[in-house]
Amino acid sequence: MKKQKGLSLVAMIIVGVLLALVLLVGAKVLPTVTEYYSIKQSVLSVVKDPSLKGATVADLRKAFSKHAEIQSIKSITPVDLEISKDGGEVVIGFSYSSKVPLFANVSLLIDFQGSYSAND
Repeated sequence: MKKQKGLSLVAMIIVGVLLALVLLVGAKVLPTVTEYYSIKQSVLSVVKDPSLKGATVADLRKAFSKHAEIQSIKSITPVDLEISKDGGEVVIGFSYSSKVPLFANVSLLIDFQGSYSAND
């Protein structure tokens, strides 16, 4: 007799449940990660804007505020930005945590951070 190959019904159910769990976590985490990349892009736009070369901290926060409004960024505000100078160049950093509810009382806590200058 030849050996049978393939998955049994129980194995297929287990694989299906695991796949569904991975898809559930991915679907819940995707908006949070997308917002992080929007924040990153907004900060880079502000840092690399040639019209803001000699701008004050208030001007930089205002510019980020405009980007945040357009991108619908809710996780951080302009006040949350850490703005400093390093070697005459403006460096803008940020850090925040995002809590993503998965199911029942299970949540995923993700810490995001970034620091960007005109050279990045």
